[in-house]
Amino acid sequence: GVALAPEHGGDPRGLLRCADVAMYEAKAAGRNTWRFYLEAMDSHLAEKKLRETELRAALQNGEFELYYQPRFLAQEQTIASAEALIRWNHPRRGLIGPDEFIGLAEESDLIVQIGNWVLREACATAASWPGEVMVSVNVSPAQFMTGDIVWQVREALRLAHLDARRLELEVTENVMLNDVDGALRTMTALKELGVRLNMDDFGTGYSSLGYLRTYPFDSIKIDKRFVASMEKTGRDRSIVQAIINLGNALNLRVTAEGVETEGQMHILRDEQCHELQGFLLSRPLDAQRLRDLLEREAGQTQAPQVSAEGHAARRP
Repeated sequence: GVALAPEHGGDPRGLLRCADVAMYEAKAAGRNTWRFYLEAMDSHLAEKKLRETELRAALQNGEFELYYQPRFLAQEQTIASAEALIRWNHPRRGLIGPDEFIGLAEESDLIVQIGNWVLREACATAASWPGEVMVSVNVSPAQFMTGDIVWQVREALRLAHLDARRLELEVTENVMLNDVDGALRTMTALKELGVRLNMDDFGTGYSSLGYLRTYPFDSIKIDKRFVASMEKTGRDRSIVQAIINLGNALNLRVTAEGVETEGQMHILRDEQCHELQGFLLSRPLDAQRLRDLLEREAGQTQAPQVSAEGHAARRP
């Protein structure tokens, strides 16, 4: 953060305060950047502190809720797993998606507490699902590197009486950037518990192939940006095809996220992608609606499709 004299203050304390405000703006913009102080930043910082206070209260008051987006086996068309997605039931604004508050949680110490809550809640919910349907939980870099993530996972499984093989943890490249050896030790310990590890947003990082060589992943998820454009550009379709072929060669399960059109679904099936996830198949559902869907599916010989509105319907 940068503050200038005399424009931003005539005394050291005032200048330091302005520089501090500008520093928070720089942090919010990402790493390795800077910002000059502007008066508008004061109101922005005050609003940010208010939202952080509300976020802390939300954690204490039980205002968070998990929704679950099913992932379908591409060929069999049955639900193989579901990704846990957090929502905030704000007392005034209603249901808020994660894009509006996860960034703030990551800038504070709240992301670890929220992440641990998600882990336990998701495991408890999945324990009531019929069959062997897995639950997939996103783990933030901060949560992963706390040093007690293995204990947190073990406790979540124990409290829920959930088979570890039914829990998948999704991690992004950021987990592995800062501490290669530490990340490997943690992943190895998690694998020893029996949980599955998924590399999220595969193909968008600096050295995705190197990570597959080093870390004990069970599956990879193709980033939705590749899926979204593969009908339009042959290059992106070739990238998707290459990722699927790589996964098959390494005995890794491949999931494609962001499936929103029939064309995308047919391409991914033709390329032998294992699992499909996206609004075409199902929007995220609350816990009860997903459980009802799973119970109906368990009693049917042909899996139902879930429409964009979340209602079960037969596939053509």
